Amino acid sequence: MKRVRARIGPLIVVGGVLAVVVAAGLLALVSDRYVAGVPNPGAFTAYGQIIVRVLAEIASVICVGSLLFAAFMVPPRESGMLAPDGYASVRMASWAGWVWFACALLSIPFATADTFGRPVTQLLDIRTLLDLSSEVDTTNAWLITAALAFLAALGSRMVLTWGWTAVLFLIALTGLLPLGVSGHSSSGGQHDLATNSLMLHLLAAALWVGGLVALLAHGRRKGAYLGLAASRFSRLALCCWITMAASGLVNAWVRLPLGALFTTNYGLLVLAKATALVGLGVFGYFQRRRGVRHVVETGSGRALVKLAAFEVLVMMVTFGIAAGLARTPPPQQEVLRPTPIEIRIGYSLDGPPTFVRLMLDWRFDLIYGTAAIALAVLYLLGVRRLKARGDKWPVGRTVAWLSGCAVILLGTSSGIGRYSPAMFSVHMISHMMLSMLAPILLVLGGAVTLALRALPAAGKEAPPGPREWLLAFVQSPVARVLTHPVVALVLFVGSFYVLYFSGLFDYALDLHWAHLAMNAHFLLTGYVFYWPVIGIDPTPRRLPPVGRLAMVFASMPFHAFFGVVLMSMQQIIGDRFYRSLGLPWVTDALSDQRLGGGIAWAAGEVPLLVVVVALLVQWARQDEREARRRDRRADADGEAELTAYNAMLAQMGGAGRTAKTASDQAEQQNETK
Repeated sequence: MKRVRARIGPLIVVGGVLAVVVAAGLLALVSDRYVAGVPNPGAFTAYGQIIVRVLAEIASVICVGSLLFAAFMVPPRESGMLAPDGYASVRMASWAGWVWFACALLSIPFATADTFGRPVTQLLDIRTLLDLSSEVDTTNAWLITAALAFLAALGSRMVLTWGWTAVLFLIALTGLLPLGVSGHSSSGGQHDLATNSLMLHLLAAALWVGGLVALLAHGRRKGAYLGLAASRFSRLALCCWITMAASGLVNAWVRLPLGALFTTNYGLLVLAKATALVGLGVFGYFQRRRGVRHVVETGSGRALVKLAAFEVLVMMVTFGIAAGLARTPPPQQEVLRPTPIEIRIGYSLDGPPTFVRLMLDWRFDLIYGTAAIALAVLYLLGVRRLKARGDKWPVGRTVAWLSGCAVILLGTSSGIGRYSPAMFSVHMISHMMLSMLAPILLVLGGAVTLALRALPAAGKEAPPGPREWLLAFVQSPVARVLTHPVVALVLFVGSFYVLYFSGLFDYALDLHWAHLAMNAHFLLTGYVFYWPVIGIDPTPRRLPPVGRLAMVFASMPFHAFFGVVLMSMQQIIGDRFYRSLGLPWVTDALSDQRLGGGIAWAAGEVPLLVVVVALLVQWARQDEREARRRDRRADADGEAELTAYNAMLAQMGGAGRTAKTASDQAEQQNETK
């Protein structure tokens, strides 16, 4: 392991030094960020903060990329244990994770000192640091990041199986998000678009850069399946580049007017980062044309290693530019000054939520709108592949899946999604669409079954691919626990009461990331509940028909009671937030809340009725399939089962007649006597 780290270590060190030099140089160029009246914390604090941030970002992407590589780029053993190449990548992730954890902790005092304009040496006292850091969103984000980095680093020292490696990969990927929802993008007008685009940008960059570093390390140590890993990473890198380009364009558009692109420091840094991104795209193109093809054809990774090493250095420079961009505030021009409602929810509202506005006043959600479109496209590609090889796929399932994607798009990107953060009643419409209606349609679409039929099987003794990964998840202990009737019911119904009656909803109203988390929770808990009830896909637990019906009827009174409680409450949920918006058409927040309760009560019953109808239809079709199966068996064996059954009846009838005859004879003898 020391030999492997020494081979890749110098390149990472050189790249890190380049990134730090670029970031520090850009900070020197934009040192006018401390205007009159704002305390300057000093050069040591300013430069120390940016150096620690650059090192944290480099370590985070290496940790994420190494876990990605171990989980999905190289195959594990047949037993599920990590192969030597996967284990080497996990160990690399562990070292990077500890560096990430240390830098995240160091960033807390630096960020606090910079915010309050104090030298960091004045915050060496733990009590003073705790008192000040609790008031800064960025330091709280660094604290959460440090906790997730610690879990990733510690877990990487302990795991030996493929399944836990995938879990650690998700934990490390989540560790990138806290900083993405704080800073420039999380405040001011259009912060919903800015935050969503930045989150996509960070995730794509981590997968691309970290995956490339892990691939380079794998090539330098001449690991097995290099051609397979390079081919898989090449497809992922292309998707990441497109995502980074699109999200970066959106983020710059909402932060920067066109006229300031060439006249402000922020605009010039955006141009520099865009230029580096274009250059990376060119390198990626030649890597796919030459390096990856050469590896696949010859098995030699020399050309790939050369291109990848140079690409890593360019990426490190891009990290330095990004760090300088994060330290540079966007231009404060008149056109960018948000109104009070824009500060709260990120955009303005043109009037009361009429039916026309709810249907036509769209604001595309970069997270859920993109996900809905992507899911629909992937589904249609799967259906197309089945039809291309002559297989049939029920039209009803396609209609159900596309309808579910349309409900997600409508509930998050139409006027319903636009007004949802500002009015409780509209929020409840979106809630019911995402938790009740969309999951029903999605599980009826049978996407897992489609994927298992459309994706190619890896074959015996071949490296597992997407089909095997999906099947492993369906059969995993996590899926078994989530689909347990009691667990699914508690998550689906109990979360309503916890979210709205515990004060959690009041806290989440002011946070954009909390809205994203709520929508994800609604969709996932709804899907987990309806999957074993009416789902087409195979489940870890197959419930009998009576059990499915019992789950449906068990949830109905809880939904009804939830709506009744909302309609009868005298306390306004989220009163402070809704009053701060000052919407002129919301004169009575309590009435709007009661309207939301009525929507929850009425809308909650309709999908459940749909579920009951779907259950009855599925049972009827199951009986028809069973009858056809018996007919086919009878035709195949010449109705042997029916013949045997008739023979049994005849035998029983003959025995009965014999017994009756004997009884009659005995009775006649008795009468004679």
